Amino acid sequence: MLLLRIAVGLGLLGVIAAVAGWFASAPRGLSAAEIAALPEGDAARGEAVFWAGGCASCHAAPDAKGDDKLSLGGGRVLASDFGDFVAPNISMDREDGIGSWSEADFANAMLRGVSPEGEHFYPSFPYTSFTRMNHGDIADLWAFWQTLPAVEGKAPGHRLAFPFNIRRGIGLWKLAFLSDAPVIAIDTSDPKLVRGRYLVEGPGHCGECHTSRDIAGGLDYGLWLAGAPNPDGRGRIPNITGGEGGIGSWSESDIAYYLESGFTPDFDSVGGSMVAVQENMAKLESWDRESIAAYLKAVPAHATAP
Repeated sequence: MLLLRIAVGLGLLGVIAAVAGWFASAPRGLSAAEIAALPEGDAARGEAVFWAGGCASCHAAPDAKGDDKLSLGGGRVLASDFGDFVAPNISMDREDGIGSWSEADFANAMLRGVSPEGEHFYPSFPYTSFTRMNHGDIADLWAFWQTLPAVEGKAPGHRLAFPFNIRRGIGLWKLAFLSDAPVIAIDTSDPKLVRGRYLVEGPGHCGECHTSRDIAGGLDYGLWLAGAPNPDGRGRIPNITGGEGGIGSWSESDIAYYLESGFTPDFDSVGGSMVAVQENMAKLESWDRESIAAYLKAVPAHATAP
């Protein structure tokens, strides 16, 4: 009888835990009040946000140039320890892309990682950084999106093994890792640092590549921007702090010039996946590149992450 009671008790605890986990992992979008407060977007301003966010780097065809960078048909494979993520078609095609989305759908995707169908997006889509974006930039970006071409053809789905193919589990991951809080403290009286932090930690999502991750795939903020393994297995993403193995010898003007021209202080040139990032940064105002440089010089120095 005692064993039966123990078994029943454990079963009830299991059911309670499962129900609690189900509710805790539910997708949570923006509130109705937040959606209603979205400002009217401006497409011209939205284009700058588009380049700062590097949207074309993942969703345009590899090696796309010129206007082809605006054709966001997806298909690029992003390898990871959890499986292969495939960048979706996010063009304005109503059937294969996101042309049927509303502004609210777009804002929920960018800021909360929630789809129009009420499902979690995988964080291979870097909403963990985009959640720090202000609502004005989201509205401007959506206004610019309306000007982009429709691209036919649905990208293949992700190739993930169990249990990573269960999207509901991302809700628990979000509880641990999704936050709109700034990563580092800065002198908020300095507008250049404020702007630089916003660009790097928000739309620029620099930490998604330049910061190592823990076993659950969350960013290790204790080693912020100190480098990480290259997801495609070739080499490493560099340390961009002032610590050993980083860019401590670079001045603010060196960093800003690199983002504009692609040339390092040693007269080397940008390479690998950073080529697309640098080309995007070159489209920004000089003030933005200078702000990014100022922020990177203010980031705590770390030796290159193991």
